[in-house]
Amino acid sequence: MEYVTAVPHPRSEAAAPSRSGRRSLAVALLSGALGAAVTLLASRQRWSEGTATVAGGAFPLTAKGSDVTGVPAALAIVGLAALVAVFAVRRAGRLAVAALLALSGAGIVAAAFAGASDSSALDEEAARTTGDTSAAVTALSHTGWPYVAAAGGLLILLAGVLALRYGARWPAMSGRYERGSDRPRRKPGPPADPERPEEIWKALDRGEDPTGA
Repeated sequence: MEYVTAVPHPRSEAAAPSRSGRRSLAVALLSGALGAAVTLLASRQRWSEGTATVAGGAFPLTAKGSDVTGVPAALAIVGLAALVAVFAVRRAGRLAVAALLALSGAGIVAAAFAGASDSSALDEEAARTTGDTSAAVTALSHTGWPYVAAAGGLLILLAGVLALRYGARWPAMSGRYERGSDRPRRKPGPPADPERPEEIWKALDRGEDPTGA
């Protein structure tokens, strides 16, 4: 019995990196954009709540994510800008932007976890409400929104890791837009025959002087 060994077709081997590049690009774009949106949304939500006690009674206090820390929202914007900038640069520049994208996601995760147990924002609110700088919040509790922000940071981090790993296979901004002003101009043709109106119109369409002056 004879055994026939299948030889992989060269086209299929060349198409494999292309397919993996397209898949990683789609996943990176989706996860990066979604992560930035989730982080920005979570930063506007209530992260902690408590009660400030004064002579007249107890006042409920709340603090949004942006009150606790502005780092996640700022890094989400940086990450979104880096995700777009990945396609405007090549080689070493692309690696640097991809690293910035990954670091933005990691920074969001760290800041969100730190803010999940932070009480300084509510203490400051209690001091403003009571007029007592030593006032503190009691019955302090935290919501789950800091962890939602951390999840958004993980998505941005994933986009950065994919850009570092597969970014060399991704397309870049077309060079014709970068060198638009350096393109050679078309040489003007011979002067149009004034007795042939169609040649005059063609010269005007090309932006030429039909008189040849």
